[in-house]
Amino acid sequence: MKKADSLTSSLTSSLTGSDNRAAVKPKRADAAERTSGGQLGNGDYVDAINQLFAELELAYHNQFHKAYAQEGSVNVAKKYWLECLGIFTPDIILKAVRNVVRTQQYLPTIASMVEACEDMMSEQGLPSAHDAYVEVCCAEHPKAEQTWTHPAVYLAGKSTGWFELANQSENRVFPLFEKQYRRYCQRALAGEILEIEIPQALPEKSTRKLSVEENKERMAALKKQLENI
Repeated sequence: MKKADSLTSSLTSSLTGSDNRAAVKPKRADAAERTSGGQLGNGDYVDAINQLFAELELAYHNQFHKAYAQEGSVNVAKKYWLECLGIFTPDIILKAVRNVVRTQQYLPTIASMVEACEDMMSEQGLPSAHDAYVEVCCAEHPKAEQTWTHPAVYLAGKSTGWFELANQSENRVFPLFEKQYRRYCQRALAGEILEIEIPQALPEKSTRKLSVEENKERMAALKKQLENI
């Protein structure tokens, strides 16, 4: 019982950041992103990875300590996992690890965690970032009237810029799109209902003839515009 209490205390310490040996520090401050529902930055991902490793240690105690027996290996592993899982939102990462510990008997690899994250996104109706990128690039005009896998895909494309998506290389524009897509995924996972606004159709051409006074007013306005050119 004392051993279990000691383990729980150790895990709680790693979650709160008191375990300096295992804590992951942000690599770049400029990776921070904001959403209307709060902040999504490096700190959120660091917290998610720290919690992921704490839950793996609790669920696979013997396997975990055998895999990371060398001093400092946990810290190195956290940084590597952060890079590999950074394509997903922190919420998806945590939901995926909890699903893994409930269904798998063995300590997961990075590949199995990536697969678990992808499955979790699919359950939410959200495609992977690259699948979403392909979808926006292949969509025809008018974009808003197309059938989208999820509104987050369209909104991320709109925020990135349709012209940029159509005219820049994938290496250049995909990171920009991915950043926007993460923001909208985070908002959707937080419960926000994302909607696609359909532009209102232009009114039918009026057949009403303008009165003499209306014609004079329009001519005067046009003349004034020409004088200012």
